[in-house]
Amino acid sequence: MELSDLKSKVFTLLKEDEEFRYAVAGMLGFEEILRRLERHDKRFEEILHRLDRHEVELIKLREDMILGFKRHDEILEKHTQELIKLREDMISGFKRHDEILERHANEIAKLREDMISGFRRHDDVLEKHARELVKLREDMISEFKKHDEILEKHADEIAKLREDMILGFKRHDEILEKHTQELIKLREDMISGFKRHDEILERHANEITKLREDMISGFKRHDEILEKHAQELIKLREDFNVMLKVIGQIQEEQRRISEGQYRLEKRVDSLESAMISGFGEMSKFAGLTFEEFVRKFLSASLKRSGEIPEGAELVKGFINGEEINIFLEDPLIVGEATSYAESSNEIMKLLRKAEIVKAKYSKEPRKMLVILTAKSDAAKEIMKIAKEKGVELVIGKIVD
Repeated sequence: MELSDLKSKVFTLLKEDEEFRYAVAGMLGFEEILRRLERHDKRFEEILHRLDRHEVELIKLREDMILGFKRHDEILEKHTQELIKLREDMISGFKRHDEILERHANEIAKLREDMISGFRRHDDVLEKHARELVKLREDMISEFKKHDEILEKHADEIAKLREDMILGFKRHDEILEKHTQELIKLREDMISGFKRHDEILERHANEITKLREDMISGFKRHDEILEKHAQELIKLREDFNVMLKVIGQIQEEQRRISEGQYRLEKRVDSLESAMISGFGEMSKFAGLTFEEFVRKFLSASLKRSGEIPEGAELVKGFINGEEINIFLEDPLIVGEATSYAESSNEIMKLLRKAEIVKAKYSKEPRKMLVILTAKSDAAKEIMKIAKEKGVELVIGKIVD
């Protein structure tokens, strides 16, 4: 049998005879592989079944996720409300900080006045010390002068003694013979006298030495006192320099705070304008006129900032027959609210009404002007006049 025929028969048996095929597969080790493939098929079916369960779980997970997002939306809404309250508290806190910084500025001014007063007291004390030193020098010169006079007197007395001694010697020469015994006595008396003079001069020398030592000691004490004064002046100058540095830091911090406050005020003005514009449009749907809306809005804002009492309310008023859109008697407030401004007439009308109120109440009122929409050119002119006349201005929207 040829090899090709044998191969052909083997292939036919493998294809048609299952028992032969498994026998051959067993000999070749494929039987275990086939069994493993069958087990893998079963595991694959289990995996597909698990995937089906996972798909159900994913659907539930998606539903839970939607519910979770809904809860998060509610929480974020609460956070938004808390942030609004936090902003209001922050504005209130900045106001308190402004008051505290104002008190600090007053305390610094008082501290500066006390420091100047202290320097003046020190100047008076040093002036007294200078006068005392001058008096001490004058007293020392006076004492030296007295000593010079005493020594001058001693010199005169010694000169006179020398003259008397010479005269005595002359007389002794004349009566030398007669008075030999007297000369001996005179010599003894003279020696005794010189001895006494030596003792007196020695005492004078000791007194002069002590006086010199006391003078040196006094100068030394004065040097120590002046050195202490110099050290105190140096420390005082160092403390003053430190204080100047601290004041510089405080001024720099106040400058940064002022800049931050200015930026915050600009943002608040912008936010207030946007709120006026938006709420002005909404007021149409709430059944309110723009004037009524502005009065309620400003009343709530001024109460919240503590600028008007809790029970006060901005109202429409009539003064000397003149209608005023926004009015409050205590504190005195005059204001106007208009939905559209195409010229500066609105602010001029407000200023005219403010003068009428000022004449009646004998004091300057707080002036407010709220404009929902203003033309660009008119807005510029109104802003300029408001800045010059001290009018608090809010423009919701500026159009060309």
